[in-house]
Amino acid sequence: MEFRQSLGAGPASLPAGTIVGKWRVVARRGRGTYGVVYRAVPIGPEPGEPVALKLALYPRDPRFAREAELLARMRHPSVPALVDSGWWQPPEGPPFPFLVMQWVEGVTLYEWAEQQRPTSRQAMRLLAQVARALEATHALQGVHRDVKGDNVLVGRKGQAFLTDFGVGSYVGARPLTDTPIPPGTPHYRSPQALRFQWRFQRDLDAHYEYPPADDVYALGVMAYRMVTGIYPPAGTAPQREEYPRCPPPPALLPPGELVTVSEPLGAIILRMLSEEPGARESAAKLAQALEEAARHAGPEADLPLLPRPCMAPTERTSKPGPRSRWARAWERRSTWLAAASAGVLLTWALASQEPASQWPAEAPPPVAQAAEETPDAGVSWDGGTVGLADIVIAAPIASASQPQSRAGLWLDMPRRPFPGQLRPNGDGQCPRQAQVPVNGGCWIELARVKPPCGDEGYEWAGGCYYPVFDSARQPTSDDP
Repeated sequence: MEFRQSLGAGPASLPAGTIVGKWRVVARRGRGTYGVVYRAVPIGPEPGEPVALKLALYPRDPRFAREAELLARMRHPSVPALVDSGWWQPPEGPPFPFLVMQWVEGVTLYEWAEQQRPTSRQAMRLLAQVARALEATHALQGVHRDVKGDNVLVGRKGQAFLTDFGVGSYVGARPLTDTPIPPGTPHYRSPQALRFQWRFQRDLDAHYEYPPADDVYALGVMAYRMVTGIYPPAGTAPQREEYPRCPPPPALLPPGELVTVSEPLGAIILRMLSEEPGARESAAKLAQALEEAARHAGPEADLPLLPRPCMAPTERTSKPGPRSRWARAWERRSTWLAAASAGVLLTWALASQEPASQWPAEAPPPVAQAAEETPDAGVSWDGGTVGLADIVIAAPIASASQPQSRAGLWLDMPRRPFPGQLRPNGDGQCPRQAQVPVNGGCWIELARVKPPCGDEGYEWAGGCYYPVFDSARQPTSDDP
């Protein structure tokens, strides 16, 4: 009877009671671009411990095999354990791969920071756990490639879990994307990755080898965002060599100038955000530094992370850091810089008529899911993904005060085109039919994203749009 209930149900809408391998579906918990997560329990007369069952949305998706291979090698208390993997065979059609992982009862790192207003000592202890999880990943010659607050869960007892290895990779893994830059979330890209992305935006044979140092840089971005409430500015503005009038990235302010963060934690965060990869140190050394600082820091490390008096917020907000008009403008400028460097890749992806051979015919083009939004959020303008980033695999902890949505990360349609943006012709039409002329520039509507657009696109006329950049010019910048 339970099997008959699932007749006709696709992987995204399995009813409670559906059997997947050795597991019984209880409820759906979240959906990503290429997979959906269910809370499930073992089949049997006695109730068992719940698990997170991640099921592919597209048949024979090769991403699941790579994630399973990476997780099978992991044995770390801060990484949800892989319990099972297999194939779900619907009544008709091809099979769908699935993964079963340890269920984590918790909230995301940024939600935890909003609810708890942690001290520097508490923040250092959590960051040290994430760094230890990265240490274990790098020891296996693997990389996570999507370290961010939404992929770190904090349990009831304060334990941090690094989750969602869906875009991870390891030495010898078969590439699953045909774009120069590997998958990831724009805010967290290292300066080296941004420069490579800009220089090789049209060279589909180029491939950026994502190093462990880039995971460390992303950890630094996550730490800065957690303690200050805002993202650090982009580490580089690579397009300025070709378009000198592009504004340089804003200066990186030390966290201690914005919030009451202890000096050791502020120094470690800046080290992780270093321009030179070697200056960031390894995840193992950073974990040790964070653990020692948490043990030996003075009483200032036990103060809550609050804005400095000169950076006091001008409106009510649940953020742990400054939310002034100046801070919101800084975030929007940082978002624009990341967007400009990724724009050409989006233009190519949307204009391409021939999908990569490894993608299922019915699958959408390989674009990443929105970062740090609800599990059902639309796609973003990331340069392609091979995994299941941004899927929630934990039940939220109930809180008397629910965190407010992020303030300051909206993008209004600019009044004039960006440097290098395509312009309409003399008839006021853009080169391609799918492109829309707005305010002197050409734009692409993000069909899967609806207002509020968040930091995924620019809102106009009830839709979310992204600028189309001139990909015809060959980049002239030198090697970074």
